[in-house]
Amino acid sequence: ANPSLLLHHSFGAILFDHLPDGMNDLLLRMRLAIFDHLVLDFAALKRVMKRLTDELDHRVLLPRDNPKLTITADGEAVRVAFDGRPRYVFPTRDCVILPIPNTTVEMLSQYLAGRVRTELAAANGGGAVHLTAIEIEVEENFGQAASYRETLD
Repeated sequence: ANPSLLLHHSFGAILFDHLPDGMNDLLLRMRLAIFDHLVLDFAALKRVMKRLTDELDHRVLLPRDNPKLTITADGEAVRVAFDGRPRYVFPTRDCVILPIPNTTVEMLSQYLAGRVRTELAAANGGGAVHLTAIEIEVEENFGQAASYRETLD
């Protein structure tokens, strides 16, 4: 059996789908299945996880690929129109525009798995990282979580 590594990082964010409810505290869990012979630089992995959670922490997460939203960043402000009607204006520094259709925990899990895979490869000098799988879980509230598992070659 391949060993696995479980890391936990917490961050708070406003999911655009839940704006009336305010800030959501999200718990990111990452499970990496690794080959028995691999020595993984855990310090590099922790830096990757911290960087990714810091990018999202205390930000408004906006789904760039949502067909009902038009998101326009013009320097100091991000404007969001829903169905063509202007609705929200946020300070640019408070927003992260993500390449996903909705800011659900399911889609955040999948997005973060891809980012972790890319960041680990970059941290390894662009070379392959010998992982068998990456699993990301984002927990919105106690008992309300979604995970995404990607099996790697």
